[in-house]
Formats: sequence, C-alpha cells, structure tokens
Amino acid sequence: MTKLKSIAIIDDDPITVFGIKRMLSTLNVSENINSYVNGKEAIDDFKRFIKNKEEVPEVIFLDINMPVMDGWQFLEEFITLHIAHKIRINILTSSIDPVDRENWKRYMTLTHHIIDYKNKPIQKKEIEEITKAA
Repeated sequence: MTKLKSIAIIDDDPITVFGIKRMLSTLNVSENINSYVNGKEAIDDFKRFIKNKEEVPEVIFLDINMPVMDGWQFLEEFITLHIAHKIRINILTSSIDPVDRENWKRYMTLTHHIIDYKNKPIQKKEIEEITKAA
C-alpha cells in the first residue's frame, strides 16, 4: 500500500486525537500526522500550505463540535480553497442530531472532495478502509 503524504486530525478532544494517532501509527499509513484543536488552526495552516505551494493533507478527520471554529464552519471555508485534487474528509462525531446528517449531505453536494460521516468512537478497521480508499 502506498503511504499517504499527510493526514490531519481536527478535534479538540485529546483522547480522540490520541486514539486516532495510535491507530494510524500501527497501520503505518503516513509519515506526517498533524492535529489541530479547532477548525481555525487547521484552515489557517492549510491556507499557508496553499500559499507556499505545499500539499494539503490527503485525509482529514474532522470533529463537528469544537470551540473557536467548529467543523461546519471549517468546511464552509475549506470548500472555497483552490485544491484541484480530491481530499477525503471524514466527519467524526458523537452527535445524534439529525441536522448534522443533513448538513453532511448538503456539503457533499457543494464540493468535489469526498466527505464521509462516522460516529465516534471510530474503529481501527474503519481507519484502515479510509486510508486505503484515499
């Protein structure tokens, strides 16, 4: 399997971040795994990558409920960035609000990127499938 150049985890829960990083490291799918505690940190970094002609992470694990900039606000800005290749965005949430599923479906129609929706906690097998598909 080809290794991914970069993966981003955007989540304010340190336990979730630790768990995803741990599973990713055992799968050995990427050398570069960055984490951000909110969407603002991530979007600012991604804009810097684009400005410097660096690659945006190929796979993003995105929480919905975060301080400063939540996952929906992040997506709103992310889909306006000029990124030609498809990024695989995996929304991870513990939310049971049907509005979140409706938002996900709406964002899928607004972009060429691949957006998936999974409930926390995510399992190692799901991470393996996500990173293979990327």
